[in-house]
Amino acid sequence: MSNPLPAPEVPRPPASPSGVPRWAIIGIFLMLLVAGLAYARDFLMPVVLAVLLLLVFSPVRRQLCRWGVPDTLSGFLIVGCLVAGLAAGVASLAVPASNWVERAPTMGRELKEKLKEIRGVTEGVEQAAEQLDEVTKGEEEPGVQRVKVEPEGNAMYIAMSLPALLAQVLFTLILLLFLLASGDMFYEKIVHVLPAFKDKRRAIRIAYDIERKLSRYLFTIALINACLGLSVGMAMWWYGMPNPALFGILAFLLNFIPYVGSVVGMALALVVGIVSLDPINQAFMAAGTYFLLTSIEGQLITPYFVGRSLRLNTVVVFLSVSLFAWLWSVVGMLVATPLLVAVRTFAEHVPALEGFGHFLSARGAEFETKPEAKDTEA
Repeated sequence: MSNPLPAPEVPRPPASPSGVPRWAIIGIFLMLLVAGLAYARDFLMPVVLAVLLLLVFSPVRRQLCRWGVPDTLSGFLIVGCLVAGLAAGVASLAVPASNWVERAPTMGRELKEKLKEIRGVTEGVEQAAEQLDEVTKGEEEPGVQRVKVEPEGNAMYIAMSLPALLAQVLFTLILLLFLLASGDMFYEKIVHVLPAFKDKRRAIRIAYDIERKLSRYLFTIALINACLGLSVGMAMWWYGMPNPALFGILAFLLNFIPYVGSVVGMALALVVGIVSLDPINQAFMAAGTYFLLTSIEGQLITPYFVGRSLRLNTVVVFLSVSLFAWLWSVVGMLVATPLLVAVRTFAEHVPALEGFGHFLSARGAEFETKPEAKDTEA
């Protein structure tokens, strides 16, 4: 009787050389990545911002190249337009913003006095606090000088942080100029390095798709935010708010930050309205109008014009904005959503990341055609 054939060996999943589970290595890598992003924020913020601007303006540079404009001149034109836009924005915001910064220390007292008109109950608490303050001060001894420490002004803090901010903006613009002037050099390097023709074609398609979707997303959002800023400015002018143009510009800028920007803008409108408007119910009407306009924009206009292929999971967007706000402050909140758009676009072209791409997308935003199918058709 013949011996039975030996059972085939089942292949085991590859283990790490040190015997540590793979999930632990991935977890350690993610923690080190977050720590590295926080540690190198002063360098990474302008670099990431410049790369995102490159992806946005590369189609514009390519169109100028088709018209016979050299890449270097195209880079100077694009960066020059950005500098002109920044200068116009700073010039329009400088005077009213400086006035509000100077007025900020007194706005707290004015706000408190206005709120007393709404809540008369606080008078007893205020009297008790004043009596307690008199008791704790006690009698002043003769010959002893009392030193009053004044808090550092907001204007001084802004003036101290201004050189670092200008250095980062300058670094971002110079890096963007070099990237635009280099043309498609990096794409050519990628094509040269990758060995297989299929990988070369996929890499170029991923880069062009990220460019196209980021440009479409940011230009659409910028146009929607401009219309929102105009509507907010007109509404604030109708209610008699001071500096309605400033509120319009702030609404335009803040709306690039999902969720948080609209809440901050509404809170600013409420505080300034309470201090400036009379009767006080006009302030709540102005803040309510701000909230209504941003709600219409966020729930109806943006989903309609942005398109299904660019919509993202709202929970993931909120967590991403919160994480990058913790890591990179205001700049992190601005780049969080464009980074998610780029990551989701990249995941569409990689079969191993297809599930991750579905997780980042909004409900019902399915991938229309798989990239592998496009490769087969091509």
